[in-house]
Amino acid sequence: MLNPLNGLAGVPHHRRDFLRIGGGLAVAGYALPEWIGAARAGDIPGGKSLARVGRAKSCILVYLLGGPPHLDMFDLKPLAPAEIRGPFQPIATNVPGIEICEHFPRLSHMADQYALLRSVSFPNSNHTPMIYYTLTGRPTEIPELDNDVRPPLRSDFPHIGSVLSRIREGSSAMPGYVALPELATRSSTRGEFNRGARLPLRGGSAGFLGARYDALNVNGDAGGRDAAPALIPPAEVPAERFERRSALLELLNRPATASRDFDEVRQRAALLTGAASGGPRAPFTLEGESPKTLERYGDHRFGRSMLMARRLVEAGVSLVAIHFNEMTVCDGWDTHSKNFEGLQTELLPMVDQSLSALIADLDQRGRLDETVVLCLGEFGRTPKINANAGRDHWGPCSTTLVAGGGLRTGQVIGASDKIGAYPLTEPILPVDVHATMYHALGIDPHQVIRDPLNRPFEVCTGSVIRQLV
Repeated sequence: MLNPLNGLAGVPHHRRDFLRIGGGLAVAGYALPEWIGAARAGDIPGGKSLARVGRAKSCILVYLLGGPPHLDMFDLKPLAPAEIRGPFQPIATNVPGIEICEHFPRLSHMADQYALLRSVSFPNSNHTPMIYYTLTGRPTEIPELDNDVRPPLRSDFPHIGSVLSRIREGSSAMPGYVALPELATRSSTRGEFNRGARLPLRGGSAGFLGARYDALNVNGDAGGRDAAPALIPPAEVPAERFERRSALLELLNRPATASRDFDEVRQRAALLTGAASGGPRAPFTLEGESPKTLERYGDHRFGRSMLMARRLVEAGVSLVAIHFNEMTVCDGWDTHSKNFEGLQTELLPMVDQSLSALIADLDQRGRLDETVVLCLGEFGRTPKINANAGRDHWGPCSTTLVAGGGLRTGQVIGASDKIGAYPLTEPILPVDVHATMYHALGIDPHQVIRDPLNRPFEVCTGSVIRQLV
């Protein structure tokens, strides 16, 4: 994470030290001179004017890293042979004709509040190229290279959260893109996808948009003090003392225009850290949530992350991404073995509890129509069960769940063939999901952003899914 004081031209070092001592305002990964300019910028250089085509304000991306098995979740095939269908049974939902897995009892009672896209397809079954593609909308330069653990590059195409952060910069004191946790995997010398030390993955950064649009990464347990260390003021500096120092700093800054710009950003930083009176760190904690709400979301990291995501979009964050795969039975959602054991004992109950709680909570708080909720992974999994009771990578067909955002829910769009291998109807590309999200957020998916060489790129190459809008 960047220190927002790095490279602060025109501000004496003693003032930097003053701020560091006065509140630890290393906030949100922003480079302050750039953020000052960003807050004053009205639109994207070279971009098209924005037409408000949707009413949503934020997006929560629930990314099941590793590849969720569509045939065992939202697209069961009870009439297929045993080696295809597996042991799980479909159950009816509150929408006639729509069935989902028996291990989704909560979600089955709210099918009217989401849509299932059952023909999402892309001809690649490799982890890292598909992670990059489903999060940025662009293919990697080596699409056949699986388990590519090269770190993110500044030449990468930006994560959709970074694009939203760029488009909407200056519209909120909150960061535009927060990741719970950052997009990362585990890798070892044996090259396994999800073992060993955590490594950042390509696809999760702002790429050519620059570091100021990278995610604010909440890598600690959501709600814990270590969740976002950069937002924690020093314990030895109470709020009253901080305010006195802030008042003195304001007097020092008052003569210069650049200093006034900096002071504006400092005040935003103080609001985020909670160092200022009346500016609690509540969006980055679970303070004030009732025990009943905490229980409803689930006493696990995934549930707490989902609850924090709700708080963050309410506070003005444009996109919160939950890139999560830290499970115990299986290798995250990469269920090459023990697929059904891992799903039944851990993965499906967790998603059922937390995702249903998020959708219901947003609805009850009047926020669902203004919040797009997406639940997907990089691909689906093979129709045929392997010798280890698992399913392997499968890009040609998967299911994406879409809720909220003023979109048309309570429906299934697209269909797979009788064994869930290929789309039976017209395929939906992952970038079509992106285009629909942008549309719901009132953003032209084909407007232009530019890289540091001033080369134009469309925000998205997909098409809006008309059945949803």
